[in-house]
Amino acid sequence: MMNQAQPNKKPRLRLFVPQGYAARGLLELDAGQAHYVAHVMRAQVGEMVSVFNGMDGEWVAEISHISKKAVSLELVARAREQKSSPDVWLAFAPIKNKVDFVVEKAVELGVSKLLPVFTRHVVVKALNDEKVAAYAVEAAEQCERMDVPEIEAFKDIPALLAAWPAGRALLYADETGGGADLKTLLPSLSVGGKYGVLIGPEGGFAREEREMLRAYPGVKAFGLGPRVLRADTAVVASLACVQAWIGDWQEQPHYVAME
Repeated sequence: MMNQAQPNKKPRLRLFVPQGYAARGLLELDAGQAHYVAHVMRAQVGEMVSVFNGMDGEWVAEISHISKKAVSLELVARAREQKSSPDVWLAFAPIKNKVDFVVEKAVELGVSKLLPVFTRHVVVKALNDEKVAAYAVEAAEQCERMDVPEIEAFKDIPALLAAWPAGRALLYADETGGGADLKTLLPSLSVGGKYGVLIGPEGGFAREEREMLRAYPGVKAFGLGPRVLRADTAVVASLACVQAWIGDWQEQPHYVAME
């Protein structure tokens, strides 16, 4: 039964549990989550936890069982209806020692898909897919979004462009100053449109990569202002501008406390 001692208190734990949800249904946490809940956070039977699966909204669940290696939750009630994130993708050249930062900030800024891109000047030559997925999940849990972005396999720019949907605009940051300023570009973006943002590596795009991008239909270059930005700063600045313009920042977070 739900803990009546603190009926309106927001749960201190929030977990992404990709299972089917139904009132009074049971969820079995995986080994990593069970260890975190029982041994890191030292939660107790009867404590409330917020859970989401990216499809059925956010629910309040009660810890019904804890053992050395297992934790079970009983779903009590839905706290928030499901809401999808804006249809904005981020294609990015992984930055040495900052992949976790880029993924975390992209998730917080609401991207719906992450596309790691191999470029001529990229320093990172391979990615640990499990770690990248874990970064995304942790960020989604922390920022209270209702879903976790899809993550595509590492690919080069020709492969990225070959698979790019025809109806989705691609905006890329041109560090050479050859792109439009955002004050001019942003008004051309409609609310509800489908967009992708591409940010290059620490050393910028190679000349042939910029030529390839400029020749591809639906690709628009934009500038990053008068100062030289680090690649990770460019990710945050670009996504913030796009999301603010298309309306994502107009909504405020809310949580319905359960009685």
